[in-house]
Amino acid sequence: MAAAVATKTAWKLQEITAHSSNVSSLVLGKSSGRLLATGGDDCRVNIWSINKPNCIMSLTGHTTPVESVKINTNEELIVAGSQSGSIRIWDLEAAKILRTLMGHKANICSLDFHPFGGFVASGSMDTNIKVRLLSLPHSLHVYFITGHTQAVRCLRFSPDGKWLASSADDHTVKLWDLAAGKIMFEFTGHTGPVNVVEFHPNEYLLASGSSDRTVRFWDLEKFQVVSCIEEEATPVRCVLFNPDGCCLYAGCHDTLRVYGWEPERCFDVVLVNWGKVADLSICNNQLIGVSFTQSTVSSFVVDLSRVTKCGPGTRGLIRDDKPLTQPLPAGSSLRRIYDRPTTTCSKPQRMKHNSESERRSPSSEDDREDKESTAEIQNTEDYNEIFQPKNPITRTPPNKSEPFPAPPEDGELEFLFQVLRKNQRSPYIYCIAGFTWTFTMSPIASSTPKTKVEPTVIPAARNEPIGLKASDFLPAVNNQNLAEIVDEEAMSQIRKGHETMCVVLTSRHKNLDTVRAVWSTGDIKASGVCCCRAGVGVSLWSLYSLFRSLWKLDLCTVILPQIEKLLQSKYESYVQTGCTSLKLILQRFLPLITDILAAPPSVGVDISREERLHKCRLCYKQLKNISNIIKNKSGLSGRHGSAFRELHLLMAVLE
Repeated sequence: MAAAVATKTAWKLQEITAHSSNVSSLVLGKSSGRLLATGGDDCRVNIWSINKPNCIMSLTGHTTPVESVKINTNEELIVAGSQSGSIRIWDLEAAKILRTLMGHKANICSLDFHPFGGFVASGSMDTNIKVRLLSLPHSLHVYFITGHTQAVRCLRFSPDGKWLASSADDHTVKLWDLAAGKIMFEFTGHTGPVNVVEFHPNEYLLASGSSDRTVRFWDLEKFQVVSCIEEEATPVRCVLFNPDGCCLYAGCHDTLRVYGWEPERCFDVVLVNWGKVADLSICNNQLIGVSFTQSTVSSFVVDLSRVTKCGPGTRGLIRDDKPLTQPLPAGSSLRRIYDRPTTTCSKPQRMKHNSESERRSPSSEDDREDKESTAEIQNTEDYNEIFQPKNPITRTPPNKSEPFPAPPEDGELEFLFQVLRKNQRSPYIYCIAGFTWTFTMSPIASSTPKTKVEPTVIPAARNEPIGLKASDFLPAVNNQNLAEIVDEEAMSQIRKGHETMCVVLTSRHKNLDTVRAVWSTGDIKASGVCCCRAGVGVSLWSLYSLFRSLWKLDLCTVILPQIEKLLQSKYESYVQTGCTSLKLILQRFLPLITDILAAPPSVGVDISREERLHKCRLCYKQLKNISNIIKNKSGLSGRHGSAFRELHLLMAVLE
């Protein structure tokens, strides 16, 4: 048996539209590497699962853009800071607000949770740092730290929880002793704003990345610089140590660089094309990187098994005159190692304030704001999968996430055909782009794929080809004396149908041009009609959903018949588009339709009212037809069932 294995080092995993407006901040969960939180100019915090298209949860309550977000170590809490200086903390498992913290006078630029729970640190454009105990009332804080002269860009607690490192636009890195409540040392040397700091997971070592295009390593015992890497061509936006501490990953514009520090050297450079990367995380020996542009968030994967992490610096030494140090034995270290406590703090619980003085305190205003903050679960299935199983006692170990599959290399299909030509009598199983293929080549008959039962609903993201036969790609072998398949025959068979596909795509392109021309006139109803006639409606309904101000009763009368067809489609993406569009119509127009139909007739002639009444009657009739479909499908299980049940509740007024 042979297998064609994908050999990509880095690839783009996913691209999503995260917010209705621009994305202003994002963060990855460091424990699983699968949880993503985004903050936007729409004042929301959205929770996502990497490589899944739908938002799990949307957190509201902020009244200004969210400029900083952070997930705690256990991925149970999330904190978000806004442009106004307010901070809100949500419990993701309970799907509710936990705390509202005030005190900063300007934008929140940086946040971090204590590694063992109980504390949260915040840095602001007002140059101040606050470290608060979450179990105390809202108005109290433990430390009020001043020392920086410009915006505090990054905060990190040490692995043992005793220190706090801060970096700022004033070109400095400061180390604070939390027990003593004072500064330990100020590291200077950067000539530009310091964007990020990161503690070594084991040793007393701190790394900092700056807009001056350098990465510096600081010894936390001797309080001096260990090394400085000046190879960067662009600002260093994020850094992350390998879990075993053997190297440092630096995220720069479109590249990932792997560094050692004694002496300073570059082990590897990986081209990723992620633009301005915003955060990094490691899971299953894969590095996950995320970046954002306007309202779009993109995620990328780097296979760390194909990245050089040690050795003489295969990508060139930064300092050629320094001898290379021999690698240390496992478990040994040049520096002191952190002493971690054996127990961890539990998740903070909300305190009850019973005294009259506490009820009159500023925290009462925060309680009112807490009630205005909500956690909207938008994907119940993913929410239950990620957050719910953590608290109950389970008898079996939880499911571990699998590494993300890599896309195939350009030469992978050629490798497949070479193996098939040389070995025509043996069965082969190939994994290409996450698809499993089984071929059996014989001199008598063509290859046949493994028989698979097609599902009633074809998923939008599937792990196997549906309705695809391998025999369609290879010529039939009728001559028993034929020893091999000629390259030209195989390629000609692969190209079969290419011209037909080109004609289909050309026709689709013309239809889209027609829709675009009608759209530019500003007639939204005409463009909707044009979409239906041109057969490209599904491609644009999702776009309509992003611009809710475009929706009018005219557009509803055109789209509702198409939604009825989409809900009965066998394609999951079509069903999802239909559910999203129908939910928007129900939330936005159903109250209006029922009110207009229930209103008494007007006196005299009102042409505009009569037209509006006619449209409402038409929409009501179409919604009644759709409600029967929704009722029949509400008993389904999984994601579709929950979506149909939600729509059934919204349409209860029609019954």
